Amino acid sequence: MTKKEQPATDEQMIKFYQTGTFTVGNRLLDEEFRTVQATSERSNSIDSGHRACQGCGQALGARYALDTAMRVTDNKIIAANATGCLEVFTTPYPETAWSIPWIHSLFGNVASVASGIAATLKAKGDTTTRVIAQGGDGGTTDIGFACLSGMFDRNDDVLYICYDNGGYMNTGVQRSSATPGGARTSTSMPVGEHPGSSFTTGKFLPAIAMAHEIPYVATASVHDLHDLERKIEKAMSFRGARYIQINVPCPLGWGSEPAKTIKLARIGVESGLVPLFEAEHGDLTNSTKIRYQVPVEEYLQLQRRFAHILKPANVDQLETIRAIAEKNIKRYQLL
Repeated sequence: MTKKEQPATDEQMIKFYQTGTFTVGNRLLDEEFRTVQATSERSNSIDSGHRACQGCGQALGARYALDTAMRVTDNKIIAANATGCLEVFTTPYPETAWSIPWIHSLFGNVASVASGIAATLKAKGDTTTRVIAQGGDGGTTDIGFACLSGMFDRNDDVLYICYDNGGYMNTGVQRSSATPGGARTSTSMPVGEHPGSSFTTGKFLPAIAMAHEIPYVATASVHDLHDLERKIEKAMSFRGARYIQINVPCPLGWGSEPAKTIKLARIGVESGLVPLFEAEHGDLTNSTKIRYQVPVEEYLQLQRRFAHILKPANVDQLETIRAIAEKNIKRYQLL
């Protein structure tokens, strides 16, 4: 190229920053470092055409998790699904977005259904086909809690994945026992002396799963795809009961912008409110460190469900949320 043929001075070469960002593809990485979503091995367990809301974290989390499990097991997966958002938006009768063997159970018994599938495979001598149970936080921490505890107690060979969006979003954004303290829902309105969801009730199911001393427990988030895939792959290397809880922001229920789902998931982790860790047989074995701790206000202000928390009259609730973040950081060794 001659000097006259060179580009004008206001033009420049395209710079690729993809390998250092949170984008899903990462196709600029070497093949061994790419996620399943950036390779031809992706099974598209949830195919196009489903009816999830824009920015649905659950749709992303389920696709990421199931595609990884399919790769690890050579596409030999049977999935059982509790009633909830994931079931509703992927299977509007007579259609389905699932391209894998999939069964819909009642709201509260998916763990038992999955255990029955695992028992059937064992009776048939099938040691290669694996079973995954899926549910939202309502069908997991509330309605399905007894069945799930039974699955843990029997140590059935099932991976249970909870997509935690902090409420019963499909039926009108009601509070669940996984709804964060102070959050507004249709059944915990921001009124009275203690507006929003109670800080004194609810449960953190990963800790309860650890108390059962099952082989593997982990928490993950849709913003960190490499970490999520690694934990799914590790879970499938175990036999027996396993539990993974994935943080999946819900624009509808959280009152957040659909385009900020991944950012919300990341800030939730970096604030300490969403701890990421792993445990084996009841003992904490690994935690994702927070490199730069983000003030909880940055996380709360992106969600209308916490708008009342940021008002001067509710500064005591804000302090309580800060204390929760610090407790998580200490308990799960996040710094």
